[in-house]
Amino acid sequence: MTRDRHADRGDADREAAGRDDADPDVAASARRLVGGSGWRNPSEKARTQGLSRREFMKESGLASLAAAGVGSTAGCLGGGGGGGGPPTAEIGYLPITDAAPLLTGYANDHFADHGVDAAEPTLFRGWSDLAEAFLAGEVNVAHFLMPMTVWMRYGNQLDANVNVVAWDHTDGSALTVQPDIESWDDLGGGTVAVPFWYSIHNVILQMGLREHGLTPRTDSSADAVGDDEVNLVVTPPPDMPAALENGSIEGYIVAEPFNAIGELEADAKILRFTGDVWREHACCVVVMREELVESQPEWTTDVMSGLVDAQQYLRENRSEAAQLLSSAGSGLLPQGPEPIDRALTHYDEHEPYLESGAIQNTEWESDRIGFYPFPYRSYTEELVRRMRETRVEGEDAFLDDLTPAEVADDLVAYEPVRTALEEAGGPPAFDVPEDDGYERQETIRF
Repeated sequence: MTRDRHADRGDADREAAGRDDADPDVAASARRLVGGSGWRNPSEKARTQGLSRREFMKESGLASLAAAGVGSTAGCLGGGGGGGGPPTAEIGYLPITDAAPLLTGYANDHFADHGVDAAEPTLFRGWSDLAEAFLAGEVNVAHFLMPMTVWMRYGNQLDANVNVVAWDHTDGSALTVQPDIESWDDLGGGTVAVPFWYSIHNVILQMGLREHGLTPRTDSSADAVGDDEVNLVVTPPPDMPAALENGSIEGYIVAEPFNAIGELEADAKILRFTGDVWREHACCVVVMREELVESQPEWTTDVMSGLVDAQQYLRENRSEAAQLLSSAGSGLLPQGPEPIDRALTHYDEHEPYLESGAIQNTEWESDRIGFYPFPYRSYTEELVRRMRETRVEGEDAFLDDLTPAEVADDLVAYEPVRTALEEAGGPPAFDVPEDDGYERQETIRF
């Protein structure tokens, strides 16, 4: 059912999209822009059979943007909203549970219930592919890692007019490790995979490493890593469980259902849930182009209403939603129902995770993955502060010029989702007290 990117193009269009004539040096530059030297080729075919030049360019990520000039492309392409009438919601997503609200909004007609014409969502294999499509206007509603939106809007190489319009979910990630690793200290001298340098996963991982006296390294020189250091590499989420199982990494930190898949298929264990470190943090957020939000305010609010309804459905029908989204249902997520259901529900079985230490802040009463749409200012501000302390490959000097409060004002469009939330019953509809529905203090505890 899912429309994979480029799947229905003709041969000529596919060849053009692949940029066969692009300079391989440009591909390498684009790869480093997105993943740094820790990037790993995502496909099984690449590991076992090699890639054609066109396939290599496609999997390198953002190669076509780099070839065309990333800054100029980002600055001139719109995201819909012109012409006479509301646009179609063209949704782009990665196959992770973070996308569940957007996918449920489509599959259950929550968007249609609010008069939004939504095309079948398009699945992308990696963040770079999705970013390219978003900047090129191929999709106009997407979910991105929250730190990634900061980089996209303020970094010198993209300068994208991205607006965060809602939280897609809360929590929903974990640090998953080899079965013989008992503590953070045991990661010393080893390698841990992250899905993207500008991710909450990288932020929380490095917070935890520093908390336990370990130094994160991002230069991918694993042979030279000391016992008090941990080598970090960017690895596509679908490759993480296999990399753990074959022993090439000691652990990975990522969104579900890949932690659940690690538990079920790779004899892995969860060392710590990220939501047990940073209480009800956002991982992925819903984004649109700023010009679309400004030119189509009613449509944007209608999209948010569909999203709010989808999140309420997910909260109340977790196992049913796992079936709906899985390969046994709509096929919008390629995984089977079991790992998705585990990701949506299994946190309720606290005892094993309490014994292992994966859960330590039991009084928070968090879900393994939660759903609340309003993007708290305090989270954006604290995230910017934490990003300044986080090592990445590539540019990060722009972070020094950012003021957390100004980013919270500029990056996030609050009104559409607040209006949608109020129409659905306000924060109490999500079991959030009214006083805490739009303002809060961040809680981080190891």
